Amino acid sequence: MAKTVLVKPIITEKAEGLSDSLNQYSFVVDRKANKIEIRKAVEEMYGVTVDSVNTMIMPAKTKNRTTRSGYVRGRVSSYKKAIITLTEGEEIDFFGDI
Repeated sequence: MAKTVLVKPIITEKAEGLSDSLNQYSFVVDRKANKIEIRKAVEEMYGVTVDSVNTMIMPAKTKNRTTRSGYVRGRVSSYKKAIITLTEGEEIDFFGDI
């Protein structure tokens, strides 16, 4: 059973700004994946050449929400994030032909 390295792309305003200005793309990745495995997974899945990989572990956060019955307290679990820099002239199109 092969482990899935890339979980999902991160599509936020900040991530879109990085991709527009610096040719960097953000992904949620498996906690145990290293930079070499992440590079190979992105190159294989999207057919691009990766220049560099930066990883970080985002900490868990507690969130509070107010409802009719009072406060609802919850947690957002931690995850590992990878920021991929592609070589000049390459790009990843997440949206396809929408």
